[in-house]
Formats: sequence, C-alpha cells, structure tokens
Amino acid sequence: MHSICSDGAYPPAELARRAKAGGLSLFSLTDHDTLAGQEEAAAAAKGVGLHFVRGVEISAYLGATKVHVLGFGCRAGEAYEKFLKDRVVGARKRAVEIVERANVHFGFHVTLDDVEAYHVRKETPLHTMQIVHVYAEILHMGVGELYREVFGPYKPAYSDICRPTPQDAVRIVHEMGGLAVLAHPAQILVLPQDVSEKFHTFTKAERERTKINYAGARNALMEELVCRGLDGIECFHSTHTEEESKEFLSFASRYGLFVTGGSDFHADGEGRRIGHPPFDAEGVEERLLSLDGSV
Repeated sequence: MHSICSDGAYPPAELARRAKAGGLSLFSLTDHDTLAGQEEAAAAAKGVGLHFVRGVEISAYLGATKVHVLGFGCRAGEAYEKFLKDRVVGARKRAVEIVERANVHFGFHVTLDDVEAYHVRKETPLHTMQIVHVYAEILHMGVGELYREVFGPYKPAYSDICRPTPQDAVRIVHEMGGLAVLAHPAQILVLPQDVSEKFHTFTKAERERTKINYAGARNALMEELVCRGLDGIECFHSTHTEEESKEFLSFASRYGLFVTGGSDFHADGEGRRIGHPPFDAEGVEERLLSLDGSV
C-alpha cells in the first residue's frame, strides 16, 4: 500500500485503520523510494492489533520498462540515507525536465512550486504522478489517462533520468537489510518502442496477446534478477488474472522464491481495494515477521 509519503492519498495511520477494517492480519507500507511513513504505520498497526512489516517499493526502470522492486524489512541507516539522497536529488532533476517538456507540450507555465503543493512530505522523492496531478487538474482529465497520453514512456513529457535499474534495486534492498521481491510482474512489458507506444490503445484481447508474445523477454529479465539475488515474487496482485498468478507461482516454485501478494492500494476509486485479491500469507508471514523491520 502507498501513503501520502509517495503517491497515495492517505496518511500511514489511516491505511493501518483501513487494513484492520478490511480483515487483514498483516500489512506492509511500501511507499516509493522512502521509509518516511514507517514509524507512523508501525505505531498505528500496533494500536489496532495488526502485524506490520516495514517496506519500500523502489521505482526501477530498464530503459522505458517499469520494473518495480519491493523491499521488505528494510532498515534506515547509512545505505538507506545514501539511497534516499540519490533519489531525492535525482527526482528533482527529473521533475524539472518533465515540467519543462509538459509546459512546451501544453503551452502552460506550471512551476515546481505548483508541483510542490502535491508533494506533501518534502523529505521524500518527488513522484512523477504528483506532477501529473497538477496538469490533470488544469485539464480536467483523469490522472491515469493523462499519464498514458503525455507523461508515460515515449510520450512528450517523459523523462527517465536518474532512475536505478532493477539490478540496482535488488542490490539496494539487500544493502538495507531487506528481502527483494519483484512487484506486479504481469505489468512488466519489455516491448519494442513501436509496440509500447500503441499498447494503451489496444483492446483487452490485443493487450493479452501482446503480453504473451513478449513474455519471453520479461521472463529472461526475471531469471537475471534471480541470479542477482532476488528473494521473492508478488504472485497475487490486484491487476493479475488467475492465469497470471498461476504462472508466477510456477516461476517462484521453479527458482525457490517466496510468494507475496498485495492490493497496491493508492486511493479510493482506482479499482483497487485493501485486502484484494485474497492472499493466504501462511508460511510467508512467519518469514516476514522474523525480519528486523517488522512489528
């Protein structure tokens, strides 16, 4: 789940309350590139009787391909401070480039000060979606639609400078004392540029065929990450089909990875609900709760 510390809509304590109300016994706050909300989430979880595992989601990219890596049990310390400094500085450089390109595209005069109104926790990296919110409000457009049309890969306002690679992300999670888990693998689309640019216009059937046709490239990347020390895989995710979950369970079994699941909740009205899809954490829960970053 994501809080206002990155691109979510609610404070960490509110997510703990909602997790309890949703029937969960264990949850993790996995904001993008920051541990800023962990203490608040941990205290709130304890207050409502929930097990809690500290987490982070590193926004890694392979070229234009999003390959996010979850880190469970990561601890603040020297490795985290270096990572956070690099991400904060890099995110601001990227934000400058994104805003400049978006202003040219739209003929607007949005400033970084305008964007900062959506950047609630100033000590955390500025997230691309926080920039998109500014333009979405001006244009009266949906955030997701605007991102796909203007801010996504190969689009007019896209920037990928200062981003870690998936291999970097696995290493960084381990340096922070955590377990590295590949997030929502069905969303990893290693596509040639001409296909990637048109993907959002495809019908559901066309998107599924494309995923199947290019699954080999994704699987090769996953196998490389296993060689780099990947610990687990998020087999159950709010965007995964039953068939995809089975495929990733098979992959996890073949390579000895542990299995996680999550809603990837950000805000109400986005089609993701806390506690869905249902996930039985038996076996996984014990391992996660043995980490230093759990309560």
